[in-house]
Amino acid sequence: MQQQLIVIGGGASGFFCAVNAARMNPALKVLLLEKSNKLLSKVKISGGGRCNATHACFDILELIKKYPRGKNFLKKSFHQFFTKDTIDWFAERGVRLKTEEDGRMFPVTDDSQTIIDCLLKEADKYKVIVQLQTGVTSFQKKENKFELQLHNGNIILADFICVATGGFPKANMFDWLMSTGHTIATPVPSLFTFNILGNPITSLMGVSVERAIVKVAGTKLQEEGPLLITHWGMSGPAILRTSAWGARELADKNYHFTILVNWIPSYTEPMLRDDWQAIRDRFGAQKLGSKNPFGLPSRLWLHILQESETDSDCRWSDLPSKQQNRLIKNLTAHEFSVKGKTTFKDEFVTAGGIMLSEIDAQTMQSKKLSGLFFAGEVMDVDGITGGFNFQHAWTSGFIAAKAMASAY
Repeated sequence: MQQQLIVIGGGASGFFCAVNAARMNPALKVLLLEKSNKLLSKVKISGGGRCNATHACFDILELIKKYPRGKNFLKKSFHQFFTKDTIDWFAERGVRLKTEEDGRMFPVTDDSQTIIDCLLKEADKYKVIVQLQTGVTSFQKKENKFELQLHNGNIILADFICVATGGFPKANMFDWLMSTGHTIATPVPSLFTFNILGNPITSLMGVSVERAIVKVAGTKLQEEGPLLITHWGMSGPAILRTSAWGARELADKNYHFTILVNWIPSYTEPMLRDDWQAIRDRFGAQKLGSKNPFGLPSRLWLHILQESETDSDCRWSDLPSKQQNRLIKNLTAHEFSVKGKTTFKDEFVTAGGIMLSEIDAQTMQSKKLSGLFFAGEVMDVDGITGGFNFQHAWTSGFIAAKAMASAY
């Protein structure tokens, strides 16, 4: 009798698992269940609709540094399916990836639909059965078969299950998995933006800087990268990375904390003080408002002058020491009170999930229940922004597929 693999979840890791298992073992019947009416929804919107499929890093020890949680686990799994494997897998199916300056990799078409179409074509080619609006409420193993209870009350049987549901924002949403004997690392949001509502900086929404350093006061959290000012506060890679590394610490603070922004990362505050006289001498007769020596967007520069109570018509040579000190401080350690976060439902990433000590990194199989596998973000693995979460999705999905295809 033909054996059946059921993949729960139609995102990147679930889809990759399903198509690869079906390809590696045509005798295996593969059924993919997705509770919503959309497949690959995160793939669709990732990277502004271009799909940041992976990151051009080809050193395992370097790449695992981009994951706030799961480093040691990934160190093992990446040996089986890594960045080059992802690039080659898509290239063999006619999808070439290109590398941008910051290392992010996108399809050359700059269209996430290219990745989606490739995966759908594979599913069709290897006869993966896809059922939308089909949620699983629970499952249990009886003898050698799994019984899955569906939302509609139906029961279906499987020989293997791969849970690839993505992360859940609340711990009780893991109850159906905990009932199988698994332990959950409590989920908290990761990759969120900072709310600074009511601060005048929000009037500059849309202004961005290519490099800024963001430090959370009173912690070791510090990240550097592009920063975007929004109508609710701050976003961009520097902020998102800070939120990923600080996911648990910032949750403990109930998302109320102070950040210090260095708008000119080539300087520290003491360095800028040392250079200040030379800058003053150089631009002495010019007005501060019209001469910004740091390459900052003009609206931001004028805002920083205003925050430093400095008249933009003041000449560099006439700048009083009190205003000078404020300006130096605001350029290198501009203080903002963060009160809350903003997450975007479709791009929601959680820290937390199935404890990695209960999963075999070589196969993605549960150590608690044979025949049960995991892929993607449902595990306690999460990366910073830049294609790292997708790389984990492809890797874990592929490894689970390989293990199940060869077990039959």
